[in-house]
Amino acid sequence: MCTYQTTNVPVSGSGKGASGWFPVTAATVYFDHPVDAPAGHTLNIDFRNPDRGAAARVAVELDPAGARELAEAILAMLSAAPPALLTEA
Repeated sequence: MCTYQTTNVPVSGSGKGASGWFPVTAATVYFDHPVDAPAGHTLNIDFRNPDRGAAARVAVELDPAGARELAEAILAMLSAAPPALLTEA
C-alpha cells in the first residue's frame, strides 16, 4: 500500500552525480516502493536541482530503521555543532 505522501523541501547544498558535483536546491521526501533497495517500502529522498534537468539528481532509498537512525544522527550532529557555525553562509 502506498501513502502517496510527498514533501518537497528547499535546500542549499551540493550533490555528486554521474557528471560530478552540482548545486542542490530541492529535496523530495516520500515513503514508497523502492526501485532498487531490497525492501518492501523505503523512505526515498531525491536531492535535485530542477533548473539543471533530470540528470541533476541524487536518489537515496533507505529502509525505515536506517532512515530513522539517519534522521536522529542528523539532528544530533546539528545539536552538537557550535551555534556560530550553524549561521555561517
